Parts: sequence; structure tokens; C-alpha cells
Amino acid sequence: MSRLAIRIPALTAVAIAGLAHAAGPDWTAVDQAVGRKGADQPGGVHKYSFPRSDLRVTVDGVAIRPALALGGWVAFAPAGSGAMLMGDLVLTDRELSPVMARLVADGVQITAIHNHLIRTSMPVFYLHVGAHGDPVKLAQTLRAALALSGTPLAPTPATPTPAAVTPTPVSPPAALDLDTAALDRIMGVQGKANGGVYQFGILRVEAISEGGMDIPPSMGTAISMNFQPTGGGRAAISGDFVLLGSEVNPVLKTLRQHGIEVTALHSHMIDDSPHLFFMHFWAHDDALRLAHGLRAALDLANVRHGS
Repeated sequence: MSRLAIRIPALTAVAIAGLAHAAGPDWTAVDQAVGRKGADQPGGVHKYSFPRSDLRVTVDGVAIRPALALGGWVAFAPAGSGAMLMGDLVLTDRELSPVMARLVADGVQITAIHNHLIRTSMPVFYLHVGAHGDPVKLAQTLRAALALSGTPLAPTPATPTPAAVTPTPVSPPAALDLDTAALDRIMGVQGKANGGVYQFGILRVEAISEGGMDIPPSMGTAISMNFQPTGGGRAAISGDFVLLGSEVNPVLKTLRQHGIEVTALHSHMIDDSPHLFFMHFWAHDDALRLAHGLRAALDLANVRHGS
């Protein structure tokens, strides 16, 4: 009887420890360190968005919405007893060096620095980062680094509704000035509205890894295509194709044949498998015409149709 009483607590402790390990990082603690709530993504990923709503950037006279091409992000994924961090921070030329120095000082790796657009009204750079370790400490480093930039860090405050007051019905967001159904048909996948921009995320067929760890699409491996309406059925488009080396030039030529500029070509990761190239683009024209051009280029890549 006494032996049984001794063994039960021991087994329970082991079981609890196993469940705690299986549960992964405490995202609530990470949220507190970052200063805002992250969004859970498939594959156990916890992701934060850092749109540069403070910047006023134009290209060819078009005011760029954050959701079109100024949307920084950082994502965490469980990795062993800690987490893997990957991200893409949007910074001005004056912010780049101090933010980078703060990240490097705490062991965060810099995996790429580059532009995504050309002819911007002010210099804008994109800093890609990666790290492994304690997710709370990584989050603290991230916040300290971003505090050296103008990146808005405060969460959007919620407005409480007094219990005695009947809430006013909330109007749905204004419809985008685009034929989104036609865009969906052309692209072969359903898009979504976000921040005044119509966005498509398209997945590659291959499993993608970095340093031997699987990288889910939500950590930056999905092809992104964004349409910002500018009136009269026209749109500014931006985003990036995620490509194998053999796909780069066929896609580049096809985009240019359809009047879509290639504005940058580079890698985002260092030890990825297969090694991927990211091709950024820009155009401002009839939205459906541009969609046909993007689809022609997309058909040259090994993607999941209907993803």
C-alpha cells in the first residue's frame, strides 16, 4: 500500500513534465515580452506583425499601404527546449545599423539585408533575422532592438463597452475597389482582404528546411502577391516569388513580358534546403491584366494549385 502511494506521485510528476514539454513555449510570456499578442499559425508557429504605419512612402506617386510592402513580421516556432525565430523587419536607412547592432549583440543572426522596391520616396530596407534559444529572451531582444526604430510597438487599445450601454453595430470594412472574384479565378486561389490590400499566399510543393528544421509557410516561404486598389479597376502590385534557381530566369522573363518590373532578387535564408531565391516585383496597371501576368509566371514554379 505504501509503495503504491509512493509510486503514484513519481509517475504523475513524469507525466506532467512530459505534457509540459509537449505543450511547447509559453506564448503568453512571449506576448508579454514583445508587448503585444501574437497570432497562432499552422505548425505551432506564433507570429507577430510590425507594419510600418508610421512611414509615408510612395512609389511612382502611389502611397504604399503597410499591407502592400511595408509589413514587418517575426515568427517563433517550437525547437527542442526553446524556439526558432525568423523575421523580416522594415527599417529606414538611419534605423538599420542601430537595430542590427542590438540584435547581433544578443546573438541574433542577420540572414539578409536588401530592398524590396525601387524608386521609393525615402530609403527603405528589409532586415531578415534568425535565431534559436529561449523565446522570452529572444522576444526581449526583439523589442529592445525595434525600440531603436520608429516601428509602432504599442498594441492597439481595446475600447471597453459599458455594460449598461447597448453597443453600436459595427459596419463591415469597406469593400475593396477591385473585382476580387475575378482575381481569385485568375490566380486559382482565394485571396483575402487585409489593410486595404487584397493578398494571395501560394505555397510551394517542396518541404523547406533551414539548418535541418522544417520551415512552415507562415515563416516566410509562401509566395506573396498583393494588390492595392488605386481606382478605376487599377492596382499597384508587389510581393515576392519564392523560387528554385532553375525557375528564376523563366519567371523573370515572363514578368517583364507582362509589364511587371522585377525590383529585387536575393536570398532570405542562409542554410535553407532547397536553396531559395526571392524575386520581388512591382507594377501599377489594370488589376486583371496584372493578375494574368502574375499567373503566367506562377505557372512556371512548382506550386500547390488551390493552396
